[in-house]
Amino acid sequence: MTAITPFADALNALPPLASRYVDVDALPWRPSGYDGIDIKVLLKDEESGLLTALFRWRPGSVLPMHEHVRIEQTWVLEGSIVDEEGEATVGNFSWRPQGNQHRASSPNGALVLCFFLTPNKFLEGPNAGSTLE
Repeated sequence: MTAITPFADALNALPPLASRYVDVDALPWRPSGYDGIDIKVLLKDEESGLLTALFRWRPGSVLPMHEHVRIEQTWVLEGSIVDEEGEATVGNFSWRPQGNQHRASSPNGALVLCFFLTPNKFLEGPNAGSTLE
């Protein structure tokens, strides 16, 4: 099995077909590489690019122009995320099709749960040409 929960060694040592129950509070927040946006990885598969993660956006943070290589899904747990197409507010869900390009920001901060089948491709900013995690 190539899927893991980083920083959860006990979970990663389980037999391949065992369920994983993640203590989310015990996982560390880490910088995402973008100012004001931290990430807590819940599930990651290096081989396929699959990623499920919490993102904590500080007020005023911006994610530069990026492309969703495959479908991306976001559920807003706190605050809101805004882009040129609209705003996803607390308790609501958005998804973006393969090929969608946008910049995102959080004027007042946010906590979001995101699901990626493949990492985003960044088109602007300090990490242009790279992926998020």
